[in-house]
Amino acid sequence: MKSRKSEVPRRMSAGRAARYPAAVILLAAVAGVASAGDVKQLLSVHRVFVDRLTGGETAAQMRDILISSLASSELFVVTENQEKADTVLRGAAEDLVFTDIHQSSDSINAHANLGTSRSNGYYGGRNSNSLGLGLGDNESDRSQERRHEAIAAVRLVNKDGDVIWSTTQESLGAKFRGASADVADKITAKLRDDFEKARNLTPLAVPNH
Repeated sequence: MKSRKSEVPRRMSAGRAARYPAAVILLAAVAGVASAGDVKQLLSVHRVFVDRLTGGETAAQMRDILISSLASSELFVVTENQEKADTVLRGAAEDLVFTDIHQSSDSINAHANLGTSRSNGYYGGRNSNSLGLGLGDNESDRSQERRHEAIAAVRLVNKDGDVIWSTTQESLGAKFRGASADVADKITAKLRDDFEKARNLTPLAVPNH
């Protein structure tokens, strides 16, 4: 008889448990899909200041990568002078290294019995034999794998303090770039798509005759 326990990975990361709920997950929960009216407000964005991101020690690095990605999109001007910006990008980010632990076990068991008994009667004795055998084998496997994950929840806030756009992105890393760079590129790609939606929602001006 052979039985196998299913393999279940477990993430062991104190930083993920301690920082994500406070800095990132809360913002991710309130970051919803922008309505058509909100998306159209993106067309009023011309100059953006990227504020300091909250989170762990890697948040500052994520900010620099995000600034570079947004600047290369040419959707708007990215400025280091907050007073000249019409919109501020705020949020939280984290880049963590953690360990996946995989465990599995196999077991094989077989049983048999051997015994001898003798009974005496009026016409003589009689012998009986029985055979018994027991076999057990247990094998377990445990492996560890270091993983890298980044997550960011960001929002665009206008001068009135209104959130006009938000998104949450995460990554385990891409083929040719790290997790933080991949998250920044995903944020930029989402912003580019929503800018395109805003342009399509805006009717073309009809010239007066």
